[in-house]
Amino acid sequence: MASEVKVPTLGESVTEATIGEWLKNPGDPVAVDEPIASLETDKVAIEVPSPVAGVMGEQAVAVGDTVEVGALIATIEDGVAQAGPETTKPRENPSEAPAEQAKDAAPAAAKDAGSDATQTLSPAVRRAVLEHGVDPSTIKGSGKDGRLTKEDVIAAAKAKGDAPAAKPSPAPAVAAASAVPAGERREERVKMTRMRQTIAKRLKGAQENAALLTTFNDVDMSAVIEARTKYKDLFAKKHDIRLGFMGFFAKAACLALKDVPSVNAYIEGDEIVYHDFVDISVAVSAPNGLVVPVIRDADQKGFARIEQDIADYGKRAKEGSLTMDDMKGGTFTISNGGVFGSLMSTPIINPPQSAVLGLHRIEDRAVVVNGEIVIRPMMYIALSYDHRLIDGREAVTALKIIKEAIEDPTRMLIDL
Repeated sequence: MASEVKVPTLGESVTEATIGEWLKNPGDPVAVDEPIASLETDKVAIEVPSPVAGVMGEQAVAVGDTVEVGALIATIEDGVAQAGPETTKPRENPSEAPAEQAKDAAPAAAKDAGSDATQTLSPAVRRAVLEHGVDPSTIKGSGKDGRLTKEDVIAAAKAKGDAPAAKPSPAPAVAAASAVPAGERREERVKMTRMRQTIAKRLKGAQENAALLTTFNDVDMSAVIEARTKYKDLFAKKHDIRLGFMGFFAKAACLALKDVPSVNAYIEGDEIVYHDFVDISVAVSAPNGLVVPVIRDADQKGFARIEQDIADYGKRAKEGSLTMDDMKGGTFTISNGGVFGSLMSTPIINPPQSAVLGLHRIEDRAVVVNGEIVIRPMMYIALSYDHRLIDGREAVTALKIIKEAIEDPTRMLIDL
């Protein structure tokens, strides 16, 4: 008897999703609660678990199809996977396979292996494999259930470039790519994922609906760097988490948002919604695009809890295991382009929020302090805001409070 696998409830106001990839093929053994497919929604990728143990049956929909909540996507058959008839046929000499059978089995096995490898790689990972010319079978995946991520491929390519030259092992996919004549120009068309389509729509909508403006300042990071250097080992020992820069900026932002409430508010119709709490959305890079999980009640949390939340979100974003609830709400956003080397940017707000703080890379620059030219570790920070709600004076004041708190972290302890 077959058990049906249906699209689960996806979250508030989310009624449909796209089949991102099949994690199990017909005939594969499946354990109870083992993921068999990945669904892409407007915000996250969600894995669909098997309700029972058995054998993967029919796939009722294909990769790329749009499915609604409650729709049938697959069946799970009773029993366990069985070997093919040729492999179970008794032989007079068990230690020796007939020549013809062995001859036919090798290409079939290679074909199956190639097919499985292709189907278990997401489109982004497949493109990275081709671009960097690496053999995916030699890379250990860091994603959920050991699956490869784009970052794994890039790291492997970098390691390959640093390693001494060696005789390459056969890699059919890479060989096919390298067979393209030198100098030939190619193009590839890949359908946008549902998440990427939504990101594009929301960001364009933010530009069209909000009166966006950005104000800048620069921050001397000396005090924060000194504090991290002095306390990072004790902090890690006590809290089992690394002390990063984001915790400082999150707490500094909380001070600013309390003093300038409009930066922590948003427009809804003809009303302004103010919040007496601070839920900070933190922009995190995930395999399928940028996601913004929320650190709830950041104003009530200490550095350790904030850093733990950020580390957990970063890990789950890479694995693709963030949930809709993780990204629901948020009153203010912090985006750190500095981790990718950005010197300066004008970030776009995350609707319906009215402001976003952009962080950038730290670099030594010559600055004037008390009439003398000195070298200090400096960072440009940017606050993009909706000018319909936030006046220039308020935006500049909020960014100045953040700057002062970072340059003198004691302010965060005594609420100045």
